Amino acid sequence: MLLAIRHFLKEEELISDHHPGIKALIIDMDGVLWHDTKPLGDLPRIFEKIRADGYRFILATNNATRTMEEYHEKLTAFGVDVRDGEVITTAHALGIYLSQRYPSGVTAYVIGQPSLKKTIQTFGVQIVDEQTEDPTVVVASLDYSLTYNKLKHASLLIQSGSDFIGTNPDVTLPTPEGFIPGSGTVIGALEIASGKKACMIGKPEPLLYEIALHHLEVHPDETLAIGDRLETDIMGAQRAGIHTALVLTGASTLEQAERFQPQPEIIAGSLMELILQ
Repeated sequence: MLLAIRHFLKEEELISDHHPGIKALIIDMDGVLWHDTKPLGDLPRIFEKIRADGYRFILATNNATRTMEEYHEKLTAFGVDVRDGEVITTAHALGIYLSQRYPSGVTAYVIGQPSLKKTIQTFGVQIVDEQTEDPTVVVASLDYSLTYNKLKHASLLIQSGSDFIGTNPDVTLPTPEGFIPGSGTVIGALEIASGKKACMIGKPEPLLYEIALHHLEVHPDETLAIGDRLETDIMGAQRAGIHTALVLTGASTLEQAERFQPQPEIIAGSLMELILQ
């Protein structure tokens, strides 16, 4: 049963006050832990408290612009010590999807960062360039070196029959400067140009959460997902049967949360408020 919406946690309330059966947390990163290079709160203290409270956790992000090793390095720079298996990205989920969907092998034309290509190559995906005809799939994601020619080539391949896969639909990415175009912006341009919809891998599709649950060895009703974006983090967790907590440090506002259905079970001003109350 969903709890009544909490606009802000009351003094001294804990996650266990709302869900005493929670054993694990699945935590988003962009907009929850940081805005690019700016940490959102005392991250070392937050994670010390999570471990002290006995929660297992995985940091699960739609952002495919870094490898899991690069995320480990970023977290270390913020003073957070994470272990193997405690970070998962939509690029990792994409690699799993492609290896299972195309067991006889797959070639991919990729619009995305080098980290995305590097990650899916570890799953046996062959990356091709503009000289290769008819790759199995076109993969689209956030690409900081995006050009018109990349969009043109990808659109023509999709129209010619290559499967069209997007890493995640987040149209923006929070930074200290404000919201900048995200993967969903790139994917949307290709959908308009090609006339075809992308198959999405990341949240709100449940795959990323299902992978996290498998690694954590917990059931959905023993897990709380914490995110900042209603239409991806919260909706994806709801689809996977996971309890939900929205923090207001990223994309979605309190007013949007009040209109969203079903509403998040917990709303907190920040991850610090949620964990350290």
